[in-house]
Amino acid sequence: RALNGVSFSVEKGDFVAIIGPSGSGKSTLLHTLGGVDRPTGGKVLVNGQDVYSRSDEQIAVFRRREVGLIYQFYNLIPVLNVEENMSLPVLLDGRNVNRDRLRELIRELDLVGREKHLPNQLSGGQQQRVSIARALTLNPDILFFDEPTSALDPELTGEILKVIKELAAEGMTMVVVTHEMSFARDVADHVIFMENGVIVEQNEPSVLFGENASDRVKQFLARFNR
Repeated sequence: RALNGVSFSVEKGDFVAIIGPSGSGKSTLLHTLGGVDRPTGGKVLVNGQDVYSRSDEQIAVFRRREVGLIYQFYNLIPVLNVEENMSLPVLLDGRNVNRDRLRELIRELDLVGREKHLPNQLSGGQQQRVSIARALTLNPDILFFDEPTSALDPELTGEILKVIKELAAEGMTMVVVTHEMSFARDVADHVIFMENGVIVEQNEPSVLFGENASDRVKQFLARFNR
């Protein structure tokens, strides 16, 4: 089983970090929460409604309107410029693009002057900022990040972590799969440690990264730090 008996809650405005070894089920969990991978059992409740009680068409609308998904490799359309990539979710939803909202996001994500650039004309950090801006265009309730810095060098990693930290400070509800342990420790409200498709431990960062963590978590963190 990719996931087995996984259960937890995320409150509005929470920042939840998911950590654990490769193959532990972190990305599968994120995709299940975001309406991408349909589970064979159990429920995913968002705002009190089971996501997977809906039709496939309704789930597609859920993915566009209620959540934003940001992946490690940006997933930008190579023939579309920054503005066009950002506008895509709005157009797919059959709406008119709010130019004021577009300009606001371009300014907030430090993309001014890059509006007409194609993805291959941007740095990795800029491309990831475009993917975050795109996810924000429809004002989703929740943002899901799947290893958003794993494809970036250290300097650009700091760039993206700063953006995520600012979103957390603004009260954005977020679930982030990450290998940035110090970031999870210092910024997250709640941390989940997974292994073999199971939640081994979930707690506040001060507990999970502290002396009272389980032996398995301590072993993982010690190996990771080495």
